[in-house]
Amino acid sequence: MNKKILAIEGSPRKGGNSDLLCDAFLKGAAEMGNFTEKIYVQDLKLQPCLACYGCRDTQKCVQKDNMHNVIEKMIEADVILLATPVYFYSLSGQMKVFIDRCLPKYEKISKKDFYFVATAADENALLERTFDALAGFTDCLPWSKVKAKIYGGEFYEKGKIKGSKAEQEAYELGKKA
Repeated sequence: MNKKILAIEGSPRKGGNSDLLCDAFLKGAAEMGNFTEKIYVQDLKLQPCLACYGCRDTQKCVQKDNMHNVIEKMIEADVILLATPVYFYSLSGQMKVFIDRCLPKYEKISKKDFYFVATAADENALLERTFDALAGFTDCLPWSKVKAKIYGGEFYEKGKIKGSKAEQEAYELGKKA
């Protein structure tokens, strides 16, 4: 059975290291016959959550932007890949805003398999804080499971991860997704 695989790329720059790992994962998944799609958070028109709870009864955010369509794609997906560069030992600001804006329908983003990608100039062990932050999101999603974390540590310059062990791992995990 072919799966719908949605990648959410939280980097502000295309072609960066987290983006390349995201592409490798999606390439592996597509080669296995899965439907793949990537959304760049940077390209969305998003505002931070207002914490107004206007969505409590309606399950729709009061803000008029691109988030509603993306949440619907998340609900339809079987597998979701969250990819982010590490900034000050945590998620990119774009990814954090994105996650917060999932509030209106977070309970419907359920029963998903998740994969995480994080890249940074520092060693892999220091990516754990970022993975913990991503897990804070998935912990709120009923019956969702983190299948794997893809570590892209020790890559600073844009594109340096190309041809690395991490890129190969992302590709292989995509084939198994």
